[in-house]
Amino acid sequence: MIRFTPRATAIAAAVVLLPTVAGCGYNTIPTKQEAARARWADVQSQYQRRADLIPNLVSTVQGAAIQERTTLTQVTEARARATGVTVTPETLNDPAAFQRYQAAQGELSQALSRLLMVVENYPQLQSNQNFLALQSQLEGTENRIAVARRDYNEAVQSYNTSLRTFPTVIWAKTLQSDAEPMQLFSAAPEAQTAPTVNFDGLNPATPGGTAAATPPGSPPPATAGQ
Repeated sequence: MIRFTPRATAIAAAVVLLPTVAGCGYNTIPTKQEAARARWADVQSQYQRRADLIPNLVSTVQGAAIQERTTLTQVTEARARATGVTVTPETLNDPAAFQRYQAAQGELSQALSRLLMVVENYPQLQSNQNFLALQSQLEGTENRIAVARRDYNEAVQSYNTSLRTFPTVIWAKTLQSDAEPMQLFSAAPEAQTAPTVNFDGLNPATPGGTAAATPPGSPPPATAGQ
């Protein structure tokens, strides 16, 4: 009679049960989790690419002797806040931390939109090849950010669903109980309203005028006689 040691018995049981465990979705949660994290890395990469483009963009606009400084300052400060938000692996599971990150990036998007509206009134910039190249790269990056966010949301939705549906919910409640739902990107309220810029007193043919950026939702400036 052949006798098996406890270790050999455990190994044999694992070999027998492995196909059954795999077939019940044991690997589904970690697989979807890693896919979501990979999409998150894509989002961060595109946001970093945008942040890297901004200093050259601001320098080019400043070099055109534009008198409007408020919008440039807003872009610079928004970039500093966006890149200053600490991002850790736990950020994806922390609603407050994720919201801070999203809000900072959204603020930077709005500041850039206002800046690009301002420079439309400066012909010398519209013919500046360096500016046009940076503008094109920035627009391309914004498109890639949108795609990366969409792909991330889709991956997270799939992962989060696996934590609540059968049979994977069994593992989520037992052996994989450390798996937590991830946060989704959502459209910020200000993203639904196009930024406005007050060009009062700015003559497009005279770049010395001043264009004051007005945050979305702010009332228009009062005019004489009102």
